[in-house]
Amino acid sequence: MEIFFTILILILVVSVSGVITKVIPFRIPLPLIQIVIGALLAWPQFGLHVTFDPELFLVLLIPPLLFVDGWKTPTREFIQNGREIFILVLVLVMVTVVGIGYLIYWIMPSIPLISAFALAAVLSPTDAVALSSIVGKGRIPKRIMGVLEGEALMNDASGLVALKFAVAVAMGTMIFTVGGATFEFFKVAIGGLLAGIAVTLVYSKSLRLMSRWSGDDPATQIVFMLLLPFASYLIAEHIGFSGILAAVAAGMTISKSGVIRNAPLAMRLRADSVWSMLEFVFNGLVFIMLGLQLPVIWTSSVIQADLDPEVEVWMLFAAVFVIYFALLILRFTWLWLMKKISHLFMKKHPLDFATYTTRELWLSSFAGVRGAITLAGALSIPLFLTDGSTFPGRYQIIFIAAGVILLSILVGIISLPFLLKGIKATDKEADKNEVRYAKKVMAEVAIVSLNKMEERLAASTEEQLDAEEINEVASRVAGYLRRRTADQDEMMHNMLVEDLERRFRLTALRAERGELYHLRATRKISNETLQLLLHELDLMEALLVEKDS
Repeated sequence: MEIFFTILILILVVSVSGVITKVIPFRIPLPLIQIVIGALLAWPQFGLHVTFDPELFLVLLIPPLLFVDGWKTPTREFIQNGREIFILVLVLVMVTVVGIGYLIYWIMPSIPLISAFALAAVLSPTDAVALSSIVGKGRIPKRIMGVLEGEALMNDASGLVALKFAVAVAMGTMIFTVGGATFEFFKVAIGGLLAGIAVTLVYSKSLRLMSRWSGDDPATQIVFMLLLPFASYLIAEHIGFSGILAAVAAGMTISKSGVIRNAPLAMRLRADSVWSMLEFVFNGLVFIMLGLQLPVIWTSSVIQADLDPEVEVWMLFAAVFVIYFALLILRFTWLWLMKKISHLFMKKHPLDFATYTTRELWLSSFAGVRGAITLAGALSIPLFLTDGSTFPGRYQIIFIAAGVILLSILVGIISLPFLLKGIKATDKEADKNEVRYAKKVMAEVAIVSLNKMEERLAASTEEQLDAEEINEVASRVAGYLRRRTADQDEMMHNMLVEDLERRFRLTALRAERGELYHLRATRKISNETLQLLLHELDLMEALLVEKDS
């Protein structure tokens, strides 16, 4: 029962944190509020202590979040930014592990070199969730955000693979060689991607059988879909590949396979709601769990530092600041080098970094916020070596990792809004013109389809309506579509007409809803009929309100 109550409390806290962000008069990113609430709950006065199992954390919370991120990531844009993402995910991570690893070893001599590399590995992944929460959606230009999101999707795996190598060398179970490590990395990464794609394709092929057996029951189909990221992760990990990349690949594959597009309407509507809710809850749990660990990390690190003759507490805090700003400078320098190299040697096919201004380079550098994967990686380091001795520098690694996470979020809160001032993330007028163009083309295609349908119905001997009635209905529908194909001068007038029609429809719809409740109150219809018709009215109102927004 204790575990059950703990889960209920955590979910309640996630919900309350969302309310707090709306109530407070000034804007504080949701992850920071959740971290603070988690830390307060874990303080001795409250006494909520949750044992952090890194392996369970990675299996339970990370796959669905990465799956959703992969699902929402446009595959074409991801491929277009492939070179930039590869440079950040693979090359920059390796440079970070080596460069920051030697820096840690230099400023903290009590940490062995291989442990320093392990710490640098867990600090290399960035967190797009924390970044979006800090700046808000749509604030960073799309061309920059596309690269940052693609990097965050993939560098979790590269950082954790580097950590795995460092821990294996420290445990004495592996002898490090550059060739062996490179081969192992590509095997794990490519294998994980292929595993995620394969599992998703099997799922998409079997969805038709599921629909046939379940009778198009959306609940059954959604449950199968909820299991997909976990299945991809666990299968890939069991084979020896990257489960994180498998979950990402599953999300990106399902968006291209047509599974959602061809699914029944009920499943599509419910799946969006279910995944939005789960994404909010799981993201919240990630940061609350991070906050819950802070008091334990603080007290245990201080106690062990007092017992360690080579370490003082102030040295740990100093290391946090030095390492974070070293990561920041290294990231900026790397992006600046890529810009210069692109200008000098890649003039025909320059990298996207070539168009970055100095301000945008700093923006991309401060956007390298660290998050939950960093803490999970640090806490996954074993307590003891194979000979029974404690893992060297483990408490220092955990303290510094937690400190860098908090510092990166705090610095991001201050710096990113300042850097984004005056930057136009999106051209709203261009977006509106694109929407108008799409509606015009869609309307033209629809009118052709209506004309063909009208001809087919008029020639049919089974149709019970006469040609005049068919023509009247077709003209009414086509008239609405033709208003969308008008020239720019007529567009504003037609938009006013559509807005007036929408207002009439909303007024009528709300009257229908009131009468529906009256019919139920007077027992002229059943509750099942009430729920069915209310759902239809809700769908219609959602469409009308969406058009009005």
